[in-house]
Amino acid sequence: MTRPADRRAALHALLGLGLGLGLAAPRPASGQEEPSRLARVRQAALLKVGVYKDFAPYSDGKRGIEPDLAEALAARLGVKAQLLPFDAGEDMADDLRNMVWRGHYLGYGPADVLLHVPVERPLIAASPQVLIFAPYQREQVALGRDRRKAASPDALRGLPVGVIAGTIGAIALMAAEGGAWRGDARVFKQWEAAADALRSGQVAGLLATRAQLESVFGRDEAIAIEHWALPLLPPRGWAVGMAVRRDARDLADALEAALRELQRDGTLAALFAQHGVGHVAP
Repeated sequence: MTRPADRRAALHALLGLGLGLGLAAPRPASGQEEPSRLARVRQAALLKVGVYKDFAPYSDGKRGIEPDLAEALAARLGVKAQLLPFDAGEDMADDLRNMVWRGHYLGYGPADVLLHVPVERPLIAASPQVLIFAPYQREQVALGRDRRKAASPDALRGLPVGVIAGTIGAIALMAAEGGAWRGDARVFKQWEAAADALRSGQVAGLLATRAQLESVFGRDEAIAIEHWALPLLPPRGWAVGMAVRRDARDLADALEAALRELQRDGTLAALFAQHGVGHVAP
């Protein structure tokens, strides 16, 4: 999975308007049945949604594809969305713990639902505290190639190729052909810097997610956006969806039904298109 690069502390979000504080719900009186997760959301008329920071075009705090998706899902449930933007942890297990089933030790979260979770069997098997469900997009690593500098991916040999530190694209390029591409790789810490390098001609190619490339270069005829069959890149990419606590099955069912409605009426595809990204069904 391509991870958001910036790992600033969640304290900034904690201080912002008090949103997402993990306050415990009042315990029901003796003999009363505790309301379900969906009932709590409807009683509060609020769906708390975890979204990544610095992860454009999917989410950049409160802007992007997934903040818009959060609003659309909440509307189908008859409530409002409250966004909980957060910095990515070291791995997905950190994010599920901090934003779904326990909450951050600083008191931020958890959310009712986390977006942009890989719907993959190994992660599902390793995450007994959560339900991972409702894939809504198939993501893929792609190559943005400057047509003026290289006529094909193979023609990039000997030319600078950009990658983003810590991503699967960077790992795949460094490992390809026994490390033959390492001398051509230019590693950037941030997506924005990598995109600027391709735009300005500092690199002849750039490996990133298809969504990132489409959102910036989708209308640029000088840049070809294409699949590059490097051995470590999953050819079909991976599906991304949502996660809730294991005991929130009713909320998961309601969100999945809402997502199906957004898919059927074209809202989901239109939402992606507004951000210059093609919707690819999982």
